[in-house]
Amino acid sequence: MVLLTLLTAALVLIVLLVVAIALVKISNVLRAIGGTPTSLLAKLRLGLRAIEQETGHLTPQAVRLNEGLSQIAGGLEGVDAHLTGTINAAVRQRLYQ
Repeated sequence: MVLLTLLTAALVLIVLLVVAIALVKISNVLRAIGGTPTSLLAKLRLGLRAIEQETGHLTPQAVRLNEGLSQIAGGLEGVDAHLTGTINAAVRQRLYQ
């Protein structure tokens, strides 16, 4: 019985040691990815921040462009109505013989 208890305790210690080693390795990988100012995650954040700064002025311009295009769409609907009327009038006309 004592032997089984000692074997169980030894196996538990081995499992805990393996888990601790795995956690240390995982921690090292995560630190390399995002734990330092020169890490990949920090570089990615810096690049995304630069893109945000460089494209920040596009939003107001896009809104103004959208408003202008909406006005053009309204004008084109009027042109379409006139062309439809012209086509219908031409179709109703008699041909001269």
